[in-house]
Amino acid sequence: MSSTAPQDTGRLWSVDEHLADILATVRPLEPIELQLLDAQGCVLVEDVTVPVALPPFDNSSMDGYAVRVADVAGASEEFPAVLTVIGDVAAGSGDLPTVGPGQAARIMTGAPLPPGAEAVVPVEWTDGGTGGGAATGMAAASEAPEGAEGEVRVHRPAEERAHVRARGSDVQAGDLALTAGTVLGPPQIALLAAIGRGTVRVRPRPRVVVMSTGSELVQPGEPLTEGRIYDSNSFALAAAARDAGAIAYRVGAVADEAETLRATIEDQLIRADLLVTTGGVSVGAYDVVKEALSSAGDEDEPGGGVDFRKLAMQPGKPQGFGSIGPDHTPLMALPGNPVSSYVSFEMFVRPAIRTLMGMEDVSRPSVRAVLKADQALRSPAARRQFLRGAYDPETGTVSPVGGAGSHLIAALAHADCLIVVPEDVTSAEPGTELEVVLLG
Repeated sequence: MSSTAPQDTGRLWSVDEHLADILATVRPLEPIELQLLDAQGCVLVEDVTVPVALPPFDNSSMDGYAVRVADVAGASEEFPAVLTVIGDVAAGSGDLPTVGPGQAARIMTGAPLPPGAEAVVPVEWTDGGTGGGAATGMAAASEAPEGAEGEVRVHRPAEERAHVRARGSDVQAGDLALTAGTVLGPPQIALLAAIGRGTVRVRPRPRVVVMSTGSELVQPGEPLTEGRIYDSNSFALAAAARDAGAIAYRVGAVADEAETLRATIEDQLIRADLLVTTGGVSVGAYDVVKEALSSAGDEDEPGGGVDFRKLAMQPGKPQGFGSIGPDHTPLMALPGNPVSSYVSFEMFVRPAIRTLMGMEDVSRPSVRAVLKADQALRSPAARRQFLRGAYDPETGTVSPVGGAGSHLIAALAHADCLIVVPEDVTSAEPGTELEVVLLG
């Protein structure tokens, strides 16, 4: 591979052109079969039908007594219906007693309605078998086994099917449970488990390897010597990749040596569906990413298909994108300033990750909001500017947070959105309506 730094073509790409190029290149990962919990957050690639009705049998929605409607007709506190208790029906019971005339079975929530019973009266409508006033609950079966025998006084009548969940009242066998394209969250995982699915076919979470470059970078927790700074980018981008739905692997900062970077990338290809670098993409003498990933190299080696561009945006003007290695693994090279790298991630890497996952909505949601500021926001001509902001959904306003500098990471930590100043606007006055990209 040639180590000669690539020449800048001079073309200025728009934000939309760069994103469109990425989304036209990145393809969703091939589906695999995963255990339910491993599939959380993934996109379903098959329609799932219900094999058995839910619930699979009539069951009680209350703790109380399973009764015949005629036996409790006209019951009141003054003239209770006195029934013989013939046993307990607990959740999971298989051998059920038959409720005959003048009889009741003590029943628990979720337990199957026994033969002969037509309704359930809550325990609070009875004396709980104590012979006293209204009960507030049932004695534990282990402590009072005699509670399943004797008599119970019922103080209210019950209509047929009262407090009974009918078989199939949730879903019927053969119903469509979930459609292909559904993102599996906790409720969907619960439904799959409830209908007996132990595995499901989905597009997996992409494996994203994040590495920052720069000989000046020190890992947090280590001593900070003169002229050095802590590596925050790899942590921020690995966390952002996880937030987007990926499995993120963070590689400690790579020194400004092209051969070292090439070797590191080659080592990481085996576990990467997407590689993200930060730093070394501008025009400096030590911008090692451009040197190591020059598109002048062999396309079968790392660096073969990576192009470096200038975008009409601020921050984040220098960008790199392409594919590397024998499997043509996508690589996105982001600038090194903390805010530049994070804004670049949100605009370009997050959509790539979610495309790999097969998501329909790949970008952050955006809204229109009225600018609330003490003075106008200045923006360079022909550049789309992204400023950190705080959005107030109640008033529909957005306020700038911190300055415009691409190194101001403290302000980024207090922002919940990005304020977008379009290319044709050089001064946005207070009261102007602008696009706001929501980061929450």
